[in-house]
Amino acid sequence: MSETRIGQAPAATAPSFIEIQATRLPGILLCLAITLVAMAIQHLEEGLFGHPFIEALVIAILLGIAVRSLWAIPARFHPGISFSTKQVLEFAVMLFGASISLGAIVASGPLLLSAIVATVVATLAASYLISKGLGLTTKMAILVACGNSICGNSAIAAVAPVIGASNDDIASSISFTAVLGVVMVLSLPLLVPLLSLSEYKYGVLAGMTVYAVPQVLAATVPVGLISTQVGTLVKLMRVLMLGPVVVGFGLFAHRLRGAHNAEKKPFSIWAFVPWFILGFLAFAALRSLGLIPDIAVMPIAKFANFLTVIAMAALGLGVDIRVLGKVGGKVTSAVVLSLVVLLLLSLAVIAILPASSGL
Repeated sequence: MSETRIGQAPAATAPSFIEIQATRLPGILLCLAITLVAMAIQHLEEGLFGHPFIEALVIAILLGIAVRSLWAIPARFHPGISFSTKQVLEFAVMLFGASISLGAIVASGPLLLSAIVATVVATLAASYLISKGLGLTTKMAILVACGNSICGNSAIAAVAPVIGASNDDIASSISFTAVLGVVMVLSLPLLVPLLSLSEYKYGVLAGMTVYAVPQVLAATVPVGLISTQVGTLVKLMRVLMLGPVVVGFGLFAHRLRGAHNAEKKPFSIWAFVPWFILGFLAFAALRSLGLIPDIAVMPIAKFANFLTVIAMAALGLGVDIRVLGKVGGKVTSAVVLSLVVLLLLSLAVIAILPASSGL
């Protein structure tokens, strides 16, 4: 039996798993409450307009920022907010892998697939260079580039934990990208008569430039059924590019995450690839092999989206509104210029496509 010497303090006992979760509970519940309000607002938008102009993900960030600005959040909420910002978001990214199917990529056709891949890659590079040229940090430039090139808020939310982006970077890039997304939905249909676009070509253009799938529907439904079908297909193909991009950053962005130091260590892929990226790949493989049935894909995607909204509420709670004010002009300029590049590249793509397709 061990003895405790006189005057020696007993060794501190590590908190149990239940005790750790109990400390996180207040913050998690606060994030959940904001999430439910954000989703209720989105539901109200859908009832009034038929589609959400501002998604729950963005609403949750704005509500979180508002709460942080109006209330000095007590320390007991901090562990749960930190947990929701990091671990919950990482788990959501992993689940998004279940929506990736290699079969969908192959079935889309070589010409359209090549055009989408080339446009995404070119826009990624151009957006990054524009952002860096305007003086944004490397991480912020990556977020703006990914959000603009792939799928807006979802891409930013997925890439952020991979590169170790800060709450302020994520919130500001998502906020300004969301505003431009709404502008695109409202203005893009004006190009149909202006450029004499067929329904097929307009569908491709909408799928290539609009950020979110619901926004693609909002931008194409008024034009026609063919535009809606083609736009949705192209948009989903564009979203599939998120997988390779996230995995690529997982492999090569260890310096951005601060995982690399001056000490030389034997190379190990486990040290450079986050666990949730491996999970993402595992889910994508299961989906492509047919081991995740079609009936389960939508519930998994909805649950992943729900977790993402919780993480965005937590992110908003950790944002200092004064920081957004400092970077607002630069980020706005970067997003606008990047969107112009994406639009020009997309117009070049539809110029070489036929007026109709068998898709």
